[in-house]
Amino acid sequence: MKIISTPIQGVYLVETTPFQDERGIFYRAFCDRELDSLLQGETIRQVNVSRSEAVGTIRGLHFQYPPHAEIKLIRCLRGRVWDVVVDLRQGSPTFLKWYQVDLSGDNHYMVVVPKGCAHGFQVLEAGSELLYLHTAYYEPKSEGGIHYRDPKLNIPWLLEVTDISPRDASHPLLSEDFQGIAL
Repeated sequence: MKIISTPIQGVYLVETTPFQDERGIFYRAFCDRELDSLLQGETIRQVNVSRSEAVGTIRGLHFQYPPHAEIKLIRCLRGRVWDVVVDLRQGSPTFLKWYQVDLSGDNHYMVVVPKGCAHGFQVLEAGSELLYLHTAYYEPKSEGGIHYRDPKLNIPWLLEVTDISPRDASHPLLSEDFQGIAL
């Protein structure tokens, strides 16, 4: 596993090199020893999978407030998505900046989303499937979201939105006085 820094502190891209032979491929999807510095002593508490059928679907932008804030490690197992991480951390030098990376079943990348950052993606290939590793349990009372078309973020989604959940479509815009998430 090769850990690559991004322009947003705490957001990392993890490159995984698969072993390939006539049978197919094998790669390590997670190793707490190799990723220990990124997990900051936290343990993976929950693993989720999402599958999105329609190209253009958006999921997000999601996060959890403290005390249930979490680090997320996200990998695309099948298909291809345009993955976005938004820095919402109070006092961060990259506050309200976002980072984008294509995740696919072919490139085997994994993105690390630190506490205090929102995450979302747009489906670029039908039937895209993502694997999420979380350092905190899902807590409905701590969940937060930002509207995917928030003008303060100005994220240029690649495709017309074909599907979005009612919950994600109703996430609020950032208020004028939003100071960020205090961790």
